[in-house]
Amino acid sequence: TSDALSGSIRERLGTEGLAFFDAIAPIFSRESIDESVAWLGSRYGKGEAAYLNCPLDSDQYEAFVDGLLGADTHQGHDWENVPYFEGCLPIEVMAQRGRETLRFGPMRPVGLNDPGTGLRYHAVAQLRAEDLGGRMWNLVGFQTRLRRGEQERVFRMIPGLGEAEFLRYGSIHRNSYLRFPRTLSSHGGLPALPNLVFAGQLTGVEGYTESIASGLMAALNIDRMERGLDPVLPPPTTMLGGLYRYLREADPEHFQPMNANFGLLDPLEQKVRGGKRKRRAVYSDRAMAAIQRWSDEFRPGAGSAGRA
Repeated sequence: TSDALSGSIRERLGTEGLAFFDAIAPIFSRESIDESVAWLGSRYGKGEAAYLNCPLDSDQYEAFVDGLLGADTHQGHDWENVPYFEGCLPIEVMAQRGRETLRFGPMRPVGLNDPGTGLRYHAVAQLRAEDLGGRMWNLVGFQTRLRRGEQERVFRMIPGLGEAEFLRYGSIHRNSYLRFPRTLSSHGGLPALPNLVFAGQLTGVEGYTESIASGLMAALNIDRMERGLDPVLPPPTTMLGGLYRYLREADPEHFQPMNANFGLLDPLEQKVRGGKRKRRAVYSDRAMAAIQRWSDEFRPGAGSAGRA
């Protein structure tokens, strides 16, 4: 994003509307987390039980730190080699500062005793729901530059995540994006200027395909509004509809860019046998049928399907 464009956006939205640095922690599918090990609760039992807590004993913690310190990192481009903000240090950098650092940071166990026995854990990793439906769970404070294979190896050492499915890998890089749920309307428009619709990476989507798809949606909706019609969005049973639902419903305080993943979709109505591949095939078939019905409905003469 050019300095001129960033400056213009900042004038319209203020400093709270535009972010310049991604510090992304991995996200896991809830259905793949072992909840016979991880338990739902909050620190000191206060407020809503909003976190899944993965407890570690001393040996498990030491093994995890060893795995983290020995893991291979992505070195990135020269322009990414900037000093880290203290508020978004990579988890592996924190571990390099001392073996106990994580226990006083994102893995601090204080106030997270065993719900059955009251026993205090040596360390606890916490996950927080990333979407209102509770399908995607973020490993809190675990932003990282580990390579993807290393993320799978190291983070699956955490009890409860041994078979966890990654929906998004962690990363840290420079980026400019809008805080969509705080600043934009449901279809990506600027409320103060309804005919100005944002698309691509600026909206908080990750990936080339996702950016192209959001550009298509922006073009469709600009055309509709020029013809006096309401903007539209695909249903959340489709990948694009699920992505836009995330953009508008994510917690504004913790909003981070998102790529397409199956955790964005509405759950299947019935349990599917045959493993992940079969389940994803059913998701895909349902999405294709839904996007076809939706696109048929807003062809010329229909005009109101999937109103945003």
